[in-house]
Amino acid sequence: MDTSEITTAYNYDSFTPEKVLPWLNFAHSPALGQPAPDFPLWRLDGAPTSLSEVWSQHRLTVVEFGSFT
Repeated sequence: MDTSEITTAYNYDSFTPEKVLPWLNFAHSPALGQPAPDFPLWRLDGAPTSLSEVWSQHRLTVVEFGSFT
């Protein structure tokens, strides 16, 4: 999937188990204390960035995940 396909699939129209559960993949999450893998992010103005780019500029970083539908 490319970025636009992921965004379209993630921005579901209702909060139901069928739409949410495919995004929950805790078994493949890094263990506590291990670094997160690099992944794409978007700034509030829509500009693309990545976790590694944010970390290189800011020692402390909070990334909030969620669906605001």
